[in-house]
Amino acid sequence: MRIFFLVFAESSALSSNIFCQYDIQGHRGGRGHTVENTLPSFAWGLINGVTTLELDNGITKDGHVIVWHDEEFVPTKCKDTGPVTPEDPLYPYVGKFVANLTLAQVKTLDCGSLRQPDYPRQILYPSTRVATLPEFFSFLNCADPKAQIKLNIESKIDPVSTNSTVGVSEFVERQHEVFRTAGAPWYNKYGAITLQSFDWRTLVGMKKKDQTDGHGNILLSALVDGVTAVTNSSWLADAELSSFPGPTLGEQIAQAAYSIGAHILSPDCIAQTSTTTNPNAEGFVEFTTEAMVNEAHKLGMAVKPWTVDDLELLKRLVLDYKVDGIISDEPRDVRRWAKYEADLLVGRTYPKKRVFECLKEHVQVDSTSYLKNL
Repeated sequence: MRIFFLVFAESSALSSNIFCQYDIQGHRGGRGHTVENTLPSFAWGLINGVTTLELDNGITKDGHVIVWHDEEFVPTKCKDTGPVTPEDPLYPYVGKFVANLTLAQVKTLDCGSLRQPDYPRQILYPSTRVATLPEFFSFLNCADPKAQIKLNIESKIDPVSTNSTVGVSEFVERQHEVFRTAGAPWYNKYGAITLQSFDWRTLVGMKKKDQTDGHGNILLSALVDGVTAVTNSSWLADAELSSFPGPTLGEQIAQAAYSIGAHILSPDCIAQTSTTTNPNAEGFVEFTTEAMVNEAHKLGMAVKPWTVDDLELLKRLVLDYKVDGIISDEPRDVRRWAKYEADLLVGRTYPKKRVFECLKEHVQVDSTSYLKNL
């Protein structure tokens, strides 16, 4: 059952003497509320008061960094509107890999008209185009000129199907260049940008690149789940989990992430074998364990699990396991719970009028019907 039918009860056992904002991250902007990884989704993330906007990057055939999660454009999320040129042999573009399409081809796709069945509350923004990372930063510079919102940006690299994405070196170079230029207000603040990846080679590469430039402001977050945390994994930058100390897999994962220089461990909240997201229900199997969290904390790393959309699981992770942040499709509801029930300090909400003015300036559609949801 998807979250949250909240009844605000008495304050939890968490102390109110917490002087920093609890990190509530809007997964893909907050896909429970708005079509994912679009400028409208990030606008609503700001309005709904997330601490951090979580987003994904892919790289096109002609080297542009775009904001998109999947390795390909799937028909459940995007629609073709027409070819860039007559008789384009790659058309239709839906179903093609990001790495095999030019930016011009990508920009023809409508990725705002289709509501995901798992997220019936999604607001649609028909004709919305995929944004480049510089365009994302341009919107943020308008809506958040003081660069107060934090960013958690994932590099979508597949070390198993190596032809489906660009390689590690190119990904690191192109992302870093956009961070340094278009994203300068965030890049120049320590901890304002976090780079996360399941392919830990990207984290190693970004750390080297960032330090070589004499900067070192980018935080590194090691994503991990039941698919990647296996023997002889291609995902963990040659880290073999069984070689690390600890009686449990969770502790070994924490040690492995620490060994590559990660500042944050970001594990799946549930195991692949779990049949429910409710920790109190039969069939629940956790991936983020208390032992994992404790080990990461001993090593000085923060722990921020994903994707937490169940109230009971949220309570366990925050109140019992003391995780440092939550990545959720429903950040508005998480924030409400954190503020009113858990007595945590939460991030500011951005003024709706100002954010929507910036969104209107930066959307790349002509249809006046688009503006009805603004």
